[in-house]
Amino acid sequence: MSPAPDAVTPNEGEICIDASQLRPGVHVRLPVPWVEHQFMFNSFVIADEEQARLIAAMKLPQLFCDPTRCKVPPLLRQEEQPGSDPEVAAEKDRLAALAARRMAEKRARAQVMSELRERLDKAQQHYLGAAREVSGAIQGFLLHPREAVERVARVSKDTTTALLADPDSAIVLIAEKAHDDGHAAHSLSVMTLALLLGKQAKIPEQALHSLGIGALLHDIGKLAIKASILRNNERNRYEEQIYQSHCRAGYDAAMRAGNLTPPLLEAILHHHERYDGSGFPDRLSGNAIPLSARLVAIANRFDNLVSPIDTRRALSPSEALSTMWTREQKYFDAALLQLFVRAMGVYPPGSIVQLSDGRIGAVVGSAPAGKPLSPKVMIYAPEVPRRQSIIIDLSSDDELKVDRPLRLQERPPEELDYLLPRRKINWSYMAQRP
Repeated sequence: MSPAPDAVTPNEGEICIDASQLRPGVHVRLPVPWVEHQFMFNSFVIADEEQARLIAAMKLPQLFCDPTRCKVPPLLRQEEQPGSDPEVAAEKDRLAALAARRMAEKRARAQVMSELRERLDKAQQHYLGAAREVSGAIQGFLLHPREAVERVARVSKDTTTALLADPDSAIVLIAEKAHDDGHAAHSLSVMTLALLLGKQAKIPEQALHSLGIGALLHDIGKLAIKASILRNNERNRYEEQIYQSHCRAGYDAAMRAGNLTPPLLEAILHHHERYDGSGFPDRLSGNAIPLSARLVAIANRFDNLVSPIDTRRALSPSEALSTMWTREQKYFDAALLQLFVRAMGVYPPGSIVQLSDGRIGAVVGSAPAGKPLSPKVMIYAPEVPRRQSIIIDLSSDDELKVDRPLRLQERPPEELDYLLPRRKINWSYMAQRP
């Protein structure tokens, strides 16, 4: 395989060097495709003498170096020093064996990445299909409520089963604005987040199924409200009264469908109640708010923070959790909110983070319970094909850690295109936790 055209010419600010100038602390970029060498990245600072020897053994005619990234300057160019034939042969064999072993390890990591992506792709197809089903059910709810409930019940059952069968895989990839019906996308997201929380709260599977239906239908009362009111973040008193009426209107519409459980109906009616009594429609407080409504309230608020109508106000998943925990805790059942934070993780999937080595990545897998600060992170490395992108499990790496979360609005488009190619999609994942 020949190098990519831009791989054999220096980037801006780079200089050409050769293997004799390498030493630990020198930055190097390898002008060959990522799949043809054993290193994790094409561009990196040399960690030790062994890395320098492995690069030299590749016999590349030229290497590139960014002096601004070097911890020490490259050595002066030197003529190759001949060694005794047995000595040279033995070292060559040793380095070849080491390179082969590291290449095998790289292929094994690539296989893990491929399997993760297959699960993500499978989850995406499941949820896009579910979104279409929910959209059709919502659109036809007022005319055919019983049929609509049957349709959303099937979606809830299938999704509940998927969660319980494979809790470590991606469970939601919901288009934020890719669907014509944002109502359906929001409802599906709230359902999945409520199920995630319900599972963390050890709610029985049958009750989860009912919770899922209630979450899918929680905003059904908005069907009769003008979009201009729903999309207005600065409603006057009259418009706010109309907006708040969606809870009672949704409850009444669901009642007409018949045969719905009390928890399901309560989720629709009371999902805007607040734990401190400042919510609506009945200003219930504390445990007077039905459990299903308390669960849906948390899921609903999180999704509204991450995917607001005005995308300029969107928070990252980690920012949304922080906002709910530090500024809005009084509005929610604190015990359930704590479970929600635990279920989502300190760095929820979909978050963009900076690692301790300065690299940027997207969280793509939840951290294990024993290491809550160590999720799986996909690294931004434009030289690596996106389908082969590097995913690091920080729980298995003693050196790397998350330095800080980053705001999506502050990241360049090319970075987001690489890390979140479906960035108009809301990512939520669930990992098994005790």
